[in-house]
Formats: sequence, structure tokens, C-alpha cells
Amino acid sequence: MPDPDLKLLLDAAEEAGRIATRYTGSEAETWHKPDGAGPVTEADLAVNDMLEATLRAARPDYGWLSEESHDGPERLEAARCFIIDPIDGTRSFIDGSNTWAHSLAIAEHGKVTAAVVFLPLRDRMYAAAHGAGATLNGTPIAASQRAEIWDANVLAARPVMHSDLWRAKAPGFKLGYRPSLAYRLALVAQGRFDAMLTLRPTWEWDIAAGDLILREAGAAVSDRMAEPLTFNKADPRLNGVVAGGSALHRQICDALAPVNSL
Repeated sequence: MPDPDLKLLLDAAEEAGRIATRYTGSEAETWHKPDGAGPVTEADLAVNDMLEATLRAARPDYGWLSEESHDGPERLEAARCFIIDPIDGTRSFIDGSNTWAHSLAIAEHGKVTAAVVFLPLRDRMYAAAHGAGATLNGTPIAASQRAEIWDANVLAARPVMHSDLWRAKAPGFKLGYRPSLAYRLALVAQGRFDAMLTLRPTWEWDIAAGDLILREAGAAVSDRMAEPLTFNKADPRLNGVVAGGSALHRQICDALAPVNSL
């Protein structure tokens, strides 16, 4: 029998896609969040409203953490918590791109147990439940097990190659980029890329779903200091993210220059 929490997320993601694709990104009403936190559109808010109403009605004892909802301390008392990004890649949505995603996860005592990353305009539904493997449109996927850091295909923004961020010189990665962090994580889980990394502080809602999909696909995931990721924290930020096959992940973490934690 399918995991009931995963089934709930899959159904909600399908409905999120139906709502979001009713809007034309360039014509959707857009606001800019305070403190340079980026844009938000009426599509983000419509998707968030539906998800919050639907998911919280289905699991009233679960906490709620979403990029587009007010955050309060109540979620910290819940054993399980929804962690939601209604549209990951809002700038891409506004630009009319098809690389934005809905990112939905449930964390239990800090660990993600069910997750979905859905790209409706690409018809790609990545999903995972704890102990059940990871899938793309229902077909099992597996991460690359490439073991050599040099010439690995890595998803990352170009600034991560600055020499100050590495113990020695930056590795000779073949760099790729996608604007949605959730999609980057899913592509590594699919084996399309060998690894991904982001070294800036990163919000839980960008990462939570991809974390489980990666782990269930056989990848290793950590913060930039090689520490395991935990979710539903009082400060919902992570100290960067590094993901890839276990050998490559270890090499990347070892090559990075040490920094202070958040």
C-alpha cells in the first residue's frame, strides 16, 4: 500500500500544478518581499493557500512551515511538520520558464519521511517515502556513483568556484545550473548530474523534499560542513547543501574550505 503521507503530497502537488499553470508568469501580479527576500506572485499565494487548507485539514496535528506563510513557534511542538515551497523558482515562473517546481515534504522529528518535487510544465513528478526508494513519474531512479571529483558534472552557481571557498584550487567541475534548488536536487537523484552544491545559507523549504528524494536514490546529503541535515528547526536555515554519490560527496566536503556554522 502506498505511504499515506506520500499519497497526500502527490495529490496536493497535482492540484498545485493545476492552480499555478492557470497563471501566466509575466502577467501574474507580483510583489517584492521586504529585505531583498525576492519576488512573490499571486500564483505563489494561491498555491500556498490551497496547500495550507488541504494539507492541514488532512493532518491537523502536523506543524506547518512554508515560504509564503507566517512562521510561528507552534510547529516546533509538533512531531511531524509540513515543509512547503509553493513555487520554487519564482523568478523563473515570472520569466515564463518551465524550470520552476512545487516542493512538498513532511519531516518527523527533524528527518524527512515523505517528499515530492513536481515540475508541472515538464511533467516531472519526483517522489520518495522513507525506506521505499525514489521515483520519477513512478519509475525508480538512482543517483550517480561517480567517484572522481575532477570533471564531475555538478549543478552549482558559478560563484561557488571562487578560490577562497576551497582548501586548494577549485575542482575542475563541469558546471550546470537550474534556478530551482528543488529541481537541482532532484536531477542529482535522477543521476542526470553527479552532484550539486550551494554554499550560502539556504531555507529548509528549498531543500527538504530533495533531501529525502536524494537519500532514497542512494545519494549522500549534508550541509557544507558535512553535517547531516535536520529540519523543522527554530531557525529554518541550513548551512549550505552538498549532495552526490557517497564518494564524490565526501571528496567535495573535504575539498571545501572550513567556515563557521550559522
